[in-house]
Amino acid sequence: MDVINDPEVDAVWICSPSSFHAEQIKAAAANGKHVFCEKPLATDLGETVEAINACNEAGVKLMTGLQRRFDFNFQRVQEAIANKEVGKAIQIKLCSRDPAPPPASYVEGGGGIFADMAVHDLDMSRFLAGTDPIDILAVGSLHFDKSIAGFEGSEKYDTASCLVRYPDGLTAMIDVSRQSSFGYDQRAEVLGTEGMIQTDNVYPNTARIFKPSYTGNADMPFDFFLSRYNEAYVTETIAFCESLVNDTPVPCTGEDGLVALIMAIAADKSAAENRWVSFREIVETVYCKSPTECELVATSDIFPEGFKPQSDPKSLLLPDVDEQKAGARMPDIKTLVGGWFK
Repeated sequence: MDVINDPEVDAVWICSPSSFHAEQIKAAAANGKHVFCEKPLATDLGETVEAINACNEAGVKLMTGLQRRFDFNFQRVQEAIANKEVGKAIQIKLCSRDPAPPPASYVEGGGGIFADMAVHDLDMSRFLAGTDPIDILAVGSLHFDKSIAGFEGSEKYDTASCLVRYPDGLTAMIDVSRQSSFGYDQRAEVLGTEGMIQTDNVYPNTARIFKPSYTGNADMPFDFFLSRYNEAYVTETIAFCESLVNDTPVPCTGEDGLVALIMAIAADKSAAENRWVSFREIVETVYCKSPTECELVATSDIFPEGFKPQSDPKSLLLPDVDEQKAGARMPDIKTLVGGWFK
């Protein structure tokens, strides 16, 4: 906390274990520090909303660390969709497969395969789609690491698939696995009405071998996320610094982090209940007495007096510092709360 309390520090990077993120974001905001925080911003939705609103209330910038948005390959696919280079996008396919499972001690308590692993791909589908999703169908299974078979919920899965529906008939298909025999596998493909764009894995070099028994890359793809996404981590760091120096909006907001978590929670619920789950279902479980006092309301609980579920994540958030500067009115807290729950 010394860095957060230091008057000479203007901004902090929070890369600690996830359970500390919300507390540290709030402390940084209270001390007037701009914040870059690795995903997730918090471990549950209530805390996530509180952390975001603490920054918005304090007038400091908050950027969520979702580094794949800054990978040049994925950015080129997003550019092609935005510019309609392949016509209207109708199908998005994403895969994320690790070379080997993490230790069971890492998996246990990590939130499950959707929140811990697939969240990056769920967010990427939204980044590529350029709009908010509607609902999701997810399934999980165990094939490689039998040591996690007794874990709770989606922590017992090492492989999972998701189908996400977006407006106007656009769908995203996602598959993730904690083990891939051929190395770190990170690819994207988008089918449009006039063509297709796809990315390949990233290799240490472009050398290829030609032999009677084998033709292909001389070496395996980069073996894990630190090497595969090294440039993306650098690029997102520069982007955050530029937003501070130039006082421009951050390119990956607190709201983006909130929606990514909502998508992961919905996927988990879908796999557990074997059904389609709408994302508004998840948003509607959040009850806020004030912008920085939020909790989850279970369907079996007695709803607080005046509680009215919200279906749009943005309705839970105060305007951020850049929206305020752009002219969005900072509402009176009583007016805001009344608007939420009337």
